[in-house]
Amino acid sequence: MTSVSPFPPAAGARIVSLGGYQPGNVVTNDDIAAQVDTSDEWIRSRVGIISRRFAGPEESVTDMAFVAGGKALAAGGLSPGDIDLVIVATCSTEAPIPNSSAVVAHRLGIVAPGAYDLNAACAGFCYALANASDAIRAGTARHVLVIGSEKMTAWIDPTDRSTCIIFADGAGAAVVGPVADGEEPGIGPVAWGSAGDLAEKIIIADRNSFLHQEGQAVFRWATTAMHPVAAQACERAGVARIVEAIARRLGVPRERVADDIVHAGNTSSASIPLALARMTERGELKSGSPALLLGFGAGMCYAAQVITVP
Repeated sequence: MTSVSPFPPAAGARIVSLGGYQPGNVVTNDDIAAQVDTSDEWIRSRVGIISRRFAGPEESVTDMAFVAGGKALAAGGLSPGDIDLVIVATCSTEAPIPNSSAVVAHRLGIVAPGAYDLNAACAGFCYALANASDAIRAGTARHVLVIGSEKMTAWIDPTDRSTCIIFADGAGAAVVGPVADGEEPGIGPVAWGSAGDLAEKIIIADRNSFLHQEGQAVFRWATTAMHPVAAQACERAGVARIVEAIARRLGVPRERVADDIVHAGNTSSASIPLALARMTERGELKSGSPALLLGFGAGMCYAAQVITVP
């Protein structure tokens, strides 16, 4: 049977534009230390975070995704009618139905796009970006709006020192489109996988539970298992080998590793696009330069790809 795609298949995809959103409520380490037995020094030495943003009770995953997605659309000079598919990567919606992506699309004025939510936790944006790239290359979409949005504080016990110092809220978005004829792809092949045998190391047991993680076990796994994934993504993209323990194994100078988490906290699937958006705004990322994206977390899901900075 012969099938006809709605759009011409593309030779590759690229990130056209970025957008980010952080709630206005800045929470410092001292603020947290006033609630639990910890200190600014202890938090900085253990997780490297100085401050983070917490969403208010009136802000939802969908609300933050809407703002970030709108910024990405505006930055790319695109209209809602240019978007064929919306993907929201999230693991922290208040309820699974309705899906955030369809609501975000409607609020942005995008009429009848494909729309789905994707849960791969901290690797979610990389998974969604890979799906967007594949859809464009296959001709099932021309432009895709990819958003990572999380309200992690809705699932964190504020008295649990092992998690309340780490996780935070925010959203980041990217518009993904086709490359021009003869242009190199701006999103490299994804290297991804999972370790389901370790899934209970990060878990929300049921709808009445908070997130629980075995921090030391996750750290040991990430710092030993993730550097081959990063190297594989670089190899698949055909580039030379491009936080900290992985960077040392790859031979990357510390100053070339994004440290947006210092003032944003861990926002799970929003971490990567939010960092890209903020670093681009500050002029820390040069347009046209390569960047290695690597996400890993609950599941245990992981993914990496090399992209060209828009």
